[in-house]
Amino acid sequence: MNLKRVFKFILSKAVKLLSLLFAVSVISFTLVAISPIDPIQSYVGADITRVSPEQREEIAEYWGLNESRILQFMNWGSAVIQGDLGTSLIYRAPVIDIILERFLASLGLMGLAWLLSGVIGFLLGVVAAVKQGTIIDRFIKTYCYTLASTPTFWLGLLLLTVFSVWLGWFPIGLGTPAGVLAEDVFILDKFKHLLLPVLTLSIIGVSNIALHTREKLVEVLQSEYILYAKAKGKKGYQLAYQHGLRNIALPAISIHFSSFGEIFGGSVIAEQVFSYPGLGQAVVQAGLGGDVPLLLGIVLFSSVFVFIGNLLADILYKVIDPRIRKGDLH
Repeated sequence: MNLKRVFKFILSKAVKLLSLLFAVSVISFTLVAISPIDPIQSYVGADITRVSPEQREEIAEYWGLNESRILQFMNWGSAVIQGDLGTSLIYRAPVIDIILERFLASLGLMGLAWLLSGVIGFLLGVVAAVKQGTIIDRFIKTYCYTLASTPTFWLGLLLLTVFSVWLGWFPIGLGTPAGVLAEDVFILDKFKHLLLPVLTLSIIGVSNIALHTREKLVEVLQSEYILYAKAKGKKGYQLAYQHGLRNIALPAISIHFSSFGEIFGGSVIAEQVFSYPGLGQAVVQAGLGGDVPLLLGIVLFSSVFVFIGNLLADILYKVIDPRIRKGDLH
């Protein structure tokens, strides 16, 4: 891999990222502009009647809401380019600070769920392929098809009802025990609050990876060189490990990294069900409260987050498969 190819790869990804952010910005700003949300009422609060028309005009002038939509977009975009995402109307704090604080809380949730769903889904897919046609294979497929049609909020409510309400093994919600100072919270307490949301996301995310891995490995196990390996006496998991895993690694990585967007969307619902103070809950609060700067900031941040997932997948392709590594990066 020479420097020219590396530079071409970086340049192409940078152009794609900038194009993505521009498109997302235009679409998001347009949707917010035509929505019935009144930014002034969101800023003032529920008791808008106490604000005089003169005060409304002053607020609109202060936030630039009395200008045209195009000029508002240009002012907002110019500030974003300079690293200023604005000020949250709900939290009365810089949007970037809120996003970073909430993202750190969500990172543990999404990261653990992503790893668990990938590992468990891959193992279930391998087992189902090796045991193709048996009761184990049928059980795993039925289990995955059931999960694929299960809403995240329903599974979250089910786990919450069983393990928190009925059994009392885990707390009902929140990220830390209520009424306890942050410095007095132990890691075990945080883990207890994190476990049920992680299980909710990871269980839902297992099905696609498991079914995809199974189909790819079944195709590999039916190929001619596998038949030759079987003739030499290899079978079962030894056969899958020595001749199949490398061939299904790329498809598994592809679908797993493409699930960044799905797991972020699932975290929005899971955090609402468990009242977990992460980025997903901030999205809902920003939408319901008409906090346009925070909503647009999170949309941009989530776009970058999903793009990074796809970028990591592209890089890993070239690390795992030498055929791609020797070819041109594009």
